[in-house]
Amino acid sequence: MNRSVLFLFFFISLTTFVQAQQFPGTTTQLPGGFGQTTRPGSTTGGNSSGIDDSTKVIYGPKSTRYVLEGDIFNNRKKLYTMDTTMDDVHRFLYVQRTQNHYQDLGNLGTPIRDVFVPVPQQLGAQTGYSVFSPYAYQTMQVKYFNTKSPFTDMYLALGGHNQNILRFDFAQNITPRWNVGFDVQRFTSQKQFGTGGATSQAKLLAQNWGFLAHTNYQSKNEKYTLLMHFINMNHVVAEQGGVKPGTNLDGTLNRYAYTGDAMLAGGGVSTLSSSYPDPRGSDIRNDWHIYHQYVLDQGFQVYHRLDYNRHKNYFQDDTLSFNRAFYPAIIGDTSRIEQDARFRLLENQFGLKGIYRRGESAFNYRAYIRSRVYGQYTRYNTSRTNYNEYETRRVETFLGGWLGYYFPDSLSQVTAEAEYQVGGGYRLQGQFESKFLTAGYSSIFANPTLLQERFQSHIFFWRNNFSLRGYNHAYGKLNLRYKKLLLQPGLDYHLLSNYVYFDSNAVARQLNGSFSVLRTGLGYQFEVGKFLASGQAYYTVQSRNDVLRTPPFFMNARFQYELLYAKVLYIQVGVDLHYKSPYYADAYMPVSQQFYIQNKQKVEGYVLADLYANLRVNRTRLFVKLSHVNQGVFEPGYFVAPNYLAMRRSFAFGVDWYLFD
Repeated sequence: MNRSVLFLFFFISLTTFVQAQQFPGTTTQLPGGFGQTTRPGSTTGGNSSGIDDSTKVIYGPKSTRYVLEGDIFNNRKKLYTMDTTMDDVHRFLYVQRTQNHYQDLGNLGTPIRDVFVPVPQQLGAQTGYSVFSPYAYQTMQVKYFNTKSPFTDMYLALGGHNQNILRFDFAQNITPRWNVGFDVQRFTSQKQFGTGGATSQAKLLAQNWGFLAHTNYQSKNEKYTLLMHFINMNHVVAEQGGVKPGTNLDGTLNRYAYTGDAMLAGGGVSTLSSSYPDPRGSDIRNDWHIYHQYVLDQGFQVYHRLDYNRHKNYFQDDTLSFNRAFYPAIIGDTSRIEQDARFRLLENQFGLKGIYRRGESAFNYRAYIRSRVYGQYTRYNTSRTNYNEYETRRVETFLGGWLGYYFPDSLSQVTAEAEYQVGGGYRLQGQFESKFLTAGYSSIFANPTLLQERFQSHIFFWRNNFSLRGYNHAYGKLNLRYKKLLLQPGLDYHLLSNYVYFDSNAVARQLNGSFSVLRTGLGYQFEVGKFLASGQAYYTVQSRNDVLRTPPFFMNARFQYELLYAKVLYIQVGVDLHYKSPYYADAYMPVSQQFYIQNKQKVEGYVLADLYANLRVNRTRLFVKLSHVNQGVFEPGYFVAPNYLAMRRSFAFGVDWYLFD
């Protein structure tokens, strides 16, 4: 059966099944199959799908390899093969992929945030609109393939209560040194409360379209390398503001019921006509990226990076008069609100780099200059027909350098990096890695985001001249192994200065002075035969709790057993447990797309249990999962964010199908 017939059968089968289940769509996932947190590209078992005339295996995971830009950038000659392991296959949702270090509003595609200290990843002003960023393809995670045959990855996850993901990836070599490919992703989720609409459109909560096109080329003498990709994301969410308490049969309030209305009224609520659209937020992104380098000598290489980004963040509420109680004081028109922020960025980085080898050790260096030209244009309404606008335009220049030394044991290395923003902040980082210890220190003083500096609407208005934000982070982790037991005790210390947060009125504020956050942790893994127990636990203490909220205790645990059935079906069965201690987690303000401090409702304080089975036949991986299996055992449910209930008990199924010819 050739590839076109297989794909047609796959597509028709999925379409029929989706329509039968009345699913409005499906899709996305970060590149990398099921989004495992294990090493990229590990491969185990399975027969290859390509055969020649004598039935000899010629195509498979080992003939399809890819590289990452970070490895080429740092002169690491590293090739990854496609992952055919079953580890973490069942973790198909974004929060689960991050080991629960992120938290959404309880449903796929809703705004998402860091559970622990959020640290800027680079110097230079950012937009501040980041609650939908994890749903986009990420530049440094793009896979650049070298395939001996056409490679296809078809992925489907049908999650409980209409959380559905569909992805199709394809890559093929045009010549032995030139590869092109693309990834398409689509996901949707449906409302769990606050909808009386009968149509699937009225029930839609989140919709995401993602597209990635990529290509890579290397010259015959391997001196010139080109990596290029284009990323598009179109993400739309119907904003609900949380659930109002439902009612029991006797008329009393039930705060854990999904029968309540949404706090933000819209067309899906029975009290309003369907002619009223839901309040909605969106994030549209178009990012171009090019990296290329030329090797004059191993010790002397020139490189250039180019990024061009176009982002649009939008919010609209045409039922503002019904939703006045949700927002702070409204200035001016009370019938509708519309916000439209458009960001443009052109960034260039030029640099020299190289590697020197002496015996089994090596020395690596990099020096560069980086320039950013950007502008953000914001438009907001003052009435149904009148609009105001404002704009910020700037040019930023950075100087940076990087040094690395690799010890002869090939397991130990020490690196140091420094970057200075002309007329602005700086970033320092150093790290030591060995078989038994990873330790480091980083310091970054960065500008506030553009949104923290200025935001205008007829609900919020601020113009701030904030100081640089300071983040100092010292950390260390040990790797202690005794027979079948691995222990990883760790320590993270943050000293935060001039911290910017959003207060209980959802207004940007800056704290004068510093405060500290100390997090101790322990990772563990115990494996005997086919049984595995693993997990992580953290305990956090802070010198201030009024501007940053983190759960004091955080825990993940897994208990798993692996077996082989009929010599061809590999099976992992297990249970995932997750717990955060009760705390006043941040609430969400859809107008500015920001999380903010609240003091009214504690959330979490509940053990979440998921049962799963991961399966593999050759290289086709599947999972079945019963999420929140313990709902109603001790408590009827729990809140993951203020006024947002966790997803109730549900069943999910997924399949990841590789084709190598």
